[in-house]
Amino acid sequence: MLVNLSYGKTGLQVELPDRNVRHVLEMPKLPPVPDPGAAVVAALADPIGTAPLAELAAGRKDAIIVVSDITRPVPNSVLLPPLLSGLVEVGLAPEDLLILIATGLHRPNTDDELAEMLGPQVMSFGCRIENHQARDVDAHVSVGVTSGGTEARVDARYLQADLRILTGLVEPHLMAGYSGGRKSICPGISDADTIMAFHRPELMDSALGVSGNLDDNPVDQEAREVARLAGGADLILNVTLNARRELTGIFAGDLALAHEQATAHALRQCEVQVPAPVDIVITTSAGYPLDLTFYQGIKGLDAAAIIVKPGGTIIIAQENAEGIGGPEYERMLLQADDLHGLVQCALTEDMREIDLWQLQKMELVLRKARVLNYSTGIPQDVQSQLFVIPVNSVEEAVADCLAEHGPDASIAVMPEGAYLLPSVAG
Repeated sequence: MLVNLSYGKTGLQVELPDRNVRHVLEMPKLPPVPDPGAAVVAALADPIGTAPLAELAAGRKDAIIVVSDITRPVPNSVLLPPLLSGLVEVGLAPEDLLILIATGLHRPNTDDELAEMLGPQVMSFGCRIENHQARDVDAHVSVGVTSGGTEARVDARYLQADLRILTGLVEPHLMAGYSGGRKSICPGISDADTIMAFHRPELMDSALGVSGNLDDNPVDQEAREVARLAGGADLILNVTLNARRELTGIFAGDLALAHEQATAHALRQCEVQVPAPVDIVITTSAGYPLDLTFYQGIKGLDAAAIIVKPGGTIIIAQENAEGIGGPEYERMLLQADDLHGLVQCALTEDMREIDLWQLQKMELVLRKARVLNYSTGIPQDVQSQLFVIPVNSVEEAVADCLAEHGPDASIAVMPEGAYLLPSVAG
């Protein structure tokens, strides 16, 4: 059978043996929002648990709008024009508005990326557009200490703004349960130390700090506490997307209440189930922009690990056009001789290194299954140093797996990889 995998901007068609493929797990097809622009206007006029945008913005001297960086496919060109226009209509000037890119510890977005992310209407609106810089200590202000002992430091521009708005995409998140909402503040616009504390080894090792779970999830709780200490937000504007990147839901309103409704909707469009674990899972990093780097690929591996048998194999297809990831992650990964030993040391010594958490999550996957990696963005000799086995094609990887697990081995395919929330019945 032919299956189209999300890979880069163009996708990847693979041919798989019919007799072995038990499941092709696709996102449940919720209907797209018919008129997204009008729906955003309506959501801002009748938000969840708070006053309409016009009332919230009346009399304010300035406003800040936090948006996700290039690694998230948020439809800013749909969301931001009605939001910006609504603020100007109540008396704010374009120069009173700041769009702050929530980079977390990712690199700053380039001018070309900003144009791609925001669209021409936003770029020409006249508002300021600036990147968050987590490593700039002086750009952050302490807002207090969480119950976990983290001194929370948040971007001063956000704390000083008279009106504060968060935007973002709500989808399964491998540590915090779901993205969106409070994550725009932590880790989105927090300083490096706060972000490292949010990802500390103790939290990454928690059985509750997993995709789709918000019940007693310590990672989620840490993010919520930092957001509360920072004063929360006057309004959030979060969305859900289907596999074609179409809007399926728009959730404006109170930080907690609107995010709660968004996560419930996200669950309906990402939850899939198999009757039993399988020998082989073929997954992806959900294509562009998430598969720009190997760093983000752990999300597709993490999702696949839920339904693979212990001792099974995960095959991941990820383009990685920008290579491995940030400099700290790349250096740490290439220098590690024993990933399992590194993680045990991190847990014992409470190591807080930038991007160590992604290695820790990868190690959890490798405890259960081996990983075969198809990538055209990273040379195979480099891939061999990343604790994965490079392959020339997904078809070659499948042939290798059938030789390993037997001709009757079962296969599940996750074309959207990281955007799915799979489970095993029972």
